[in-house]
Amino acid sequence: MIQAPSLAALDGVQHRFFTRRGGVSDGLYSSLNCGYGSGDRPDNVRENRRRAAATFTLGEADLLTVHQFHSTEVMVVGDARWTSPGAPKGDAMVTDRPGVALGVLAADCAPVLFADSAGGVVGAAHAGWKGALGGVVDTTIAAMERLGAKRERLRAAIGPCIGRDSYEVGPEFPAPFLAQDAANAEFFRPARRAGHFMFGLAGYLLRRLALAGVTASATGHDTLAASEDFFSYRRNTLQGVRDYGRGLSAVALRG
Repeated sequence: MIQAPSLAALDGVQHRFFTRRGGVSDGLYSSLNCGYGSGDRPDNVRENRRRAAATFTLGEADLLTVHQFHSTEVMVVGDARWTSPGAPKGDAMVTDRPGVALGVLAADCAPVLFADSAGGVVGAAHAGWKGALGGVVDTTIAAMERLGAKRERLRAAIGPCIGRDSYEVGPEFPAPFLAQDAANAEFFRPARRAGHFMFGLAGYLLRRLALAGVTASATGHDTLAASEDFFSYRRNTLQGVRDYGRGLSAVALRG
């Protein structure tokens, strides 16, 4: 597993960016696939999630994920628990309660973990290009503030995601990002294919967080390039493989 120094230094907070290693799944899903949305055996996914939860000294039922759909929707987690599959829809969660780990699943999209240790509030967001552009980090920050967090105390870490050298996007880009802010041009450069571009998702998210007044860092791992360590939707698609495993990132307050 991977930890961001900025979050690891905080008292009262635990976080993990898990690699694909250390689980029970095999083949395409080898080995720590934590996504019920994949074609993996549900019993394997459940055991993988149990192992991940155990690193927080929690049970599998206390590791929560949502049904992600590239939105800016944020769930506030209190005492309620739900099971997956069957989780509510959303792309981020926040809580001020210990005893629960907030998890997001990704296979090229960016997991973003947040913590205000002094305020006792944590959050987790799933950010593909659509959610990033729509402002999922901003809605997560706002939800944390409603629980008592202060953005000047917040620390955020962007975990493993598809890197700029791997993320080719089509001719519909970068227009929507430039329409938002012409300065976003710095996150795009021409690809080898005419009319296509290479996009720096993590860099864009770092700028969004900085504009929001939040101190943030990125682990710098490229999920497409590091096949032994990370699941990648894009890598599998390029290889003609239709399904893919889902990597887990999670954050929790210490009890």
